[in-house]
Amino acid sequence: MPKKAKPARNGKEAGPVPCKQAKVEAAAVPSTLNFDSPSNLFESLISPIKTETFFKEFWEQKPLLIQRDDPALATYYQSLFRLTELKSLCSRGLYYGRDINVCRCVNGKKKVLNKDGKVYFLQLRKDFDQKRATIQFHQPQRFKDELWRIQEKLECYFGSLVGSNVYITPAGSQGLPPHYDDVEVFILQLEGEKHWRLYHPTVPLAREYSVEAEDRIGRPTHEFTLKPGDLLYFPRGTIHQADTPPGLAHSTHVTISTYQNSSWGDFLLDTISGLVFDTAKEDIELRAGLPRQLLLQVGSTTVTTRLSGFLRMLADRLEGTEELLSSDMKKDFVVNRLPPYRMGHGAELSTPGGTFPRLHSTVRFQFKEHIILMVGLDQDRSDETQEKMVYIYHSLRNRRETHMMGNEETEAHGLRFPLSHMDALKQIWNSSAISVKDLELPTDEEKESLVLSLWTECLIQVV
Repeated sequence: MPKKAKPARNGKEAGPVPCKQAKVEAAAVPSTLNFDSPSNLFESLISPIKTETFFKEFWEQKPLLIQRDDPALATYYQSLFRLTELKSLCSRGLYYGRDINVCRCVNGKKKVLNKDGKVYFLQLRKDFDQKRATIQFHQPQRFKDELWRIQEKLECYFGSLVGSNVYITPAGSQGLPPHYDDVEVFILQLEGEKHWRLYHPTVPLAREYSVEAEDRIGRPTHEFTLKPGDLLYFPRGTIHQADTPPGLAHSTHVTISTYQNSSWGDFLLDTISGLVFDTAKEDIELRAGLPRQLLLQVGSTTVTTRLSGFLRMLADRLEGTEELLSSDMKKDFVVNRLPPYRMGHGAELSTPGGTFPRLHSTVRFQFKEHIILMVGLDQDRSDETQEKMVYIYHSLRNRRETHMMGNEETEAHGLRFPLSHMDALKQIWNSSAISVKDLELPTDEEKESLVLSLWTECLIQVV
């Protein structure tokens, strides 16, 4: 029988209790984005640029500035987050460091003005007005439904976690010195105006570059002002800074970011251990002991030559491998991502609906973009006899209020099946709808047991 996937719990540091989800929604504003599908959402987000053009000319290559003169779009962007909403949010229990940072750029350096413990709006507003400090609000999608809606669709589109931060900066002030991020960044201007400067070098894949003051990076290569409704994209590694012009109202923008630790190098590190595990079962050379005192040596051409040979052998084996053993990346993504938007209005989906599946039923996956199918080792065994299992993880019961919050506790939800069930699961995965009796399993009992397990987990529906 299939079993529930074992929970994966991360270490949790001591700290404030997670704040409860706040209902701070403003009056509904008609959306100017297309939420029919993840691809439609993204194309409407970068309109009038076409998706094909964006990935061919800009993605991981150079910044894209889209300035729009669209009152409806500006009104919609303004509804995503406003300074006035912070008062209601603070009353729900926010904490410095975890939920909010207060900072200002002084002489090219970041000065953090955080207090200890709980955030009180009167103190926050005092620092904003009198100290000209920027308020950085972490992961507003935990509270704002429309940002949840946008980011949930973008996580489906990119297949990667999508986080966000809101920055509210007084007129004539700057929150952060020139810096770069290790994520792909989309900036949506919500309130007021913000003056931006981008610099070379743009190093999309670098993580070691650091910069502290403008005099170390020369003149900006791009300089412009964003207004409500405008959008800016720049690749990870792009050095940037922004300030609110003097004499105007405060500025609010949201950064929506993705693709952290999502390189080919990260994926190789994730899968190579599984490939070595599989190969060592069949290749006696990989199971042979190391030469005596190898770990005491300093440099050895004999060792590098031997390792090169092993890597070539692994590369040859990889050519014919269909199912890679993934250790972390897939599971970490689905465990930590947002649940489907509006599903039960934030409540977990724990009770299946619709018709009970039978042998002659026709079924299909639902919430497919929130499900991953992967091969992993049996987590109940740690010895050399570990067998491969098929794991199905999903985000239907993920907690929106802990999304992208680092050390918050997370739990894996899903099922596991014997590897012999992989073909039947692929049939369901690759079909818009399929009859239970046509599943590639030896007995009718196994077919019914499979679909019943999936239905109970709310992963399939009868059509």
